Amino acid sequence: MTRDTGIETAVQRLGERWIRELARPGGPGFVCSPAGLWLALTVLGAGARTETAAELRALLGAAGEEAAAVVTEAARDWGRTGALKVATRVWHDAPLHPRYERSLPDVEFGPADAAEADAWVCERTGGLIERLPLELGEDIELALVGVLALKALWEAPFDAGRTRDVPFTDAAGTTRPVATMHAPVRRADVWTVSGAYVVELRCRAEPEGAAPARVRFVLGRPGDGADRVLPLAWAPGGSRVPLDAGAVTVSLPRFTLRTNIPITGQLPALGVRLATDRAAADFSGLSPVRLHLSEAVQEAVVKIAEDGVEAAAVTVLTTRALAARPRTVRHIAFDRPFGVVVLDGSSDVPLFAGWQADAPRHEDRPVRRRTRPTASGRSSGTRW
Repeated sequence: MTRDTGIETAVQRLGERWIRELARPGGPGFVCSPAGLWLALTVLGAGARTETAAELRALLGAAGEEAAAVVTEAARDWGRTGALKVATRVWHDAPLHPRYERSLPDVEFGPADAAEADAWVCERTGGLIERLPLELGEDIELALVGVLALKALWEAPFDAGRTRDVPFTDAAGTTRPVATMHAPVRRADVWTVSGAYVVELRCRAEPEGAAPARVRFVLGRPGDGADRVLPLAWAPGGSRVPLDAGAVTVSLPRFTLRTNIPITGQLPALGVRLATDRAAADFSGLSPVRLHLSEAVQEAVVKIAEDGVEAAAVTVLTTRALAARPRTVRHIAFDRPFGVVVLDGSSDVPLFAGWQADAPRHEDRPVRRRTRPTASGRSSGTRW
């Protein structure tokens, strides 16, 4: 992951606070992406100003004008291998400041289109998540969508022939058989932290030698909840205790875990309050229209099997205008004299300018390659 320890610390801290909100006693299992939530909030936070930016900076480590460069660097670093794809796109009806768009060169921008957004999500996640995890209503001014998608093979795959049903006892105390994989692991890839076992499964390095991910499984003490167990996966190296054993084997269920998490109600516990307040939110660096963060949702999935790991997360942040704008359809008919100007692609230099005063005529001929004679009498290939 990112080599910037400040970003690493911010994502870890966000993850710990968010997991505390998700790990309710007696609640169901879940999968989330702290990095995915950090990515989306930081892209949005790049357009925050004043107290709203300060609030997001306290949570994310960056907000306001400096956030664009930070989140761009982090996303590029995370996606440095072909196994992990990182993508962000913004669909919007609200006008955006050109400076905001230019500051995020890797983010795609375009007019709001729910069908296009669904197709984009499906393509970017390799079909693991087929559509946006929420509906885009007509009152949505902006939908910011961040995607993380991983597909990696184990360095040492499990032998599918050894997979067999083994009893598994869930949090409620119910035991049932589940398909479980079995394999030896290196002693160096197993340790304990605060009484919990941590087993790291290495992913196969890519041709350039980079490992796309490391997957750690954490088994806490009986009765320990997710809020105590999960953060141990990134506990500092100094807190790890090597396992006192000559050899280590593991049995690990083959599983798919998928959850859709409405994050909006959890944002205050994460320290995000002003950004969601219709009256106080300040995203004036993003748009000239007054906006507030109206909804945050994440769908995440992780699949563990004999040959490797697949995981994806789609985080969606939506904004609404503080003052509702009428959603009317206006038809503009060019049925009287009108102008046409062709500008240079990278500036406002008018390459061509025309005024259509008469009833238009159209030469129904394809643009084709024409030749002209040269001084030698041969034809040149110049386009006309």
